Amino acid sequence: MSPPPQEDAGGSRRDTTASLVGAVIFAVGLGIASVAVPLLALRVGYSTPEVGVIVAISAVSQMGTRLVMGAMMRRLPDKVFVVVAAASLALSCGVLVLSTTWLVIAVSQLLQGLARACFWTGTQTHAVRTSESAVGALARINLVSGLGQIAGPLVAGLLIARSPQFALGVAGAISATGVVAALLLARLAPFAPRSKDRTRVRIWLRPGVDVGCWAGASAGAWRGLLGSYVPVALDLARQSSTTIGALVAVANGAQVAGSAIAGRLRGAGLRRSLVLGILASGIGIAVVGPLAGMAALAGLALFVSGIGAGAVQTVGPAVATDAVDAEERGDAIASTGTFRAAALLVAPFAVAGMVTVIPLTAAIVTAGLLITAPAVGLGRLRPAV
Repeated sequence: MSPPPQEDAGGSRRDTTASLVGAVIFAVGLGIASVAVPLLALRVGYSTPEVGVIVAISAVSQMGTRLVMGAMMRRLPDKVFVVVAAASLALSCGVLVLSTTWLVIAVSQLLQGLARACFWTGTQTHAVRTSESAVGALARINLVSGLGQIAGPLVAGLLIARSPQFALGVAGAISATGVVAALLLARLAPFAPRSKDRTRVRIWLRPGVDVGCWAGASAGAWRGLLGSYVPVALDLARQSSTTIGALVAVANGAQVAGSAIAGRLRGAGLRRSLVLGILASGIGIAVVGPLAGMAALAGLALFVSGIGAGAVQTVGPAVATDAVDAEERGDAIASTGTFRAAALLVAPFAVAGMVTVIPLTAAIVTAGLLITAPAVGLGRLRPAV
């Protein structure tokens, strides 16, 4: 593994601070939007299946963006993607203040997907390139972004009491400040062009990267449900907007804890944490539907699922980046992100389809159990970690 780029101490501290502050800002804006968008859709008259489709739209642009980001990161500095992410999230929230027509909502969600893809791939890649430990760097990013994801839903619950569109206006203003933090990041050179003189196995099929990709799929499905049908199920169970925001914040807070724990793991502990994390995230979120009317028990289930998701979200990309050459780290992170985005798309769509024939509670249980499926395969793998 190549050492991180050398910088003066002041420049390194400034870059680290900008990266962490930017992660908090982005996470707060996204955390508000993740609660406000589905509740706004419900309150302006969209049906439960339509809410799932609306949330899943963001995964379309996210997946499409991630598919080309590996190549784009060999042409543009990673900080460019972080700037684009902050601006896209601000615009995504802002347009919903003006209109809630189907076209505007679709455009908003496509912008949100673009923002998610650019931010996570750009920020994670930047952190890994400036640190000696991939898992440690990713744990720090996930830790501070998790703090933002705790604050975001809590703020959303309070602001939605006035109106969901007011909450989204605040989210847009907060997200716009993230552009400043992104501009302060160190300008690292793009990755070297991919070698053409040898045949390469597709990166997501390589040992280690494949593990990270399937972990990303589970993490994406968990996030997709948390940002769509979990708030809907709680709302249908007559929980208040403040309670809904607090419960989503519990899940995000647990994710912070799971990420912090995972950041300390090394060797075989990484693979075990992936298997246990996937099981916890899937089973935990599966029981939220049946427990939606009981806030305390639903919160406990979300806490367990968040711990698991935090471990998976941190360890998956770290395993993938440790398995490739330094100049392929952008491709590895983009690949794990593509699987995550695909699951973000599939999970809400799958539940939207299921609720046409079975109750929402049963659909969430089914989707949660499906999240655990990769744990079976990962438990048999022996990645080089």
